[in-house]
Amino acid sequence: MNNLRMALANMQQSEVRLRAAEHFFNLGEYPYVVRQSQEAVKLALKGALRAVGIEPPRWHDVGPILRRSQDRFPEWFRELIPRLARVSGRLSREREPSMYGDEEAGLPPSELYDEEDAREALEMARETVEACRRLIRSSRTA
Repeated sequence: MNNLRMALANMQQSEVRLRAAEHFFNLGEYPYVVRQSQEAVKLALKGALRAVGIEPPRWHDVGPILRRSQDRFPEWFRELIPRLARVSGRLSREREPSMYGDEEAGLPPSELYDEEDAREALEMARETVEACRRLIRSSRTA
């Protein structure tokens, strides 16, 4: 399977996660919004890496790879990389607590995340998915 097909598959899965996050936001399931937002971001950014010929790593935070490889991206996307890398890192750190809570403190996810946390995660995911969607669309026509 070539990089562009994999990039498109990553984007399709990213968009599924984003729709799930939006659905769970409406249900008030805020920890799950954070988790699905993180997955949407990870998949979108991995799709972006593949779109420029970079095989993404098998870990969750691809921000450092974006920064290291920024010369492979078009100028408009390169300008977004500092923000996208921060989003990747921030949401990657929330991956486990949003699913399992803080086991050391004995706090479930529902006591760690509120509506504002979910809103911020969802907005970061929307921004990231949109940028990566645009990049991959432009790669298809190039």
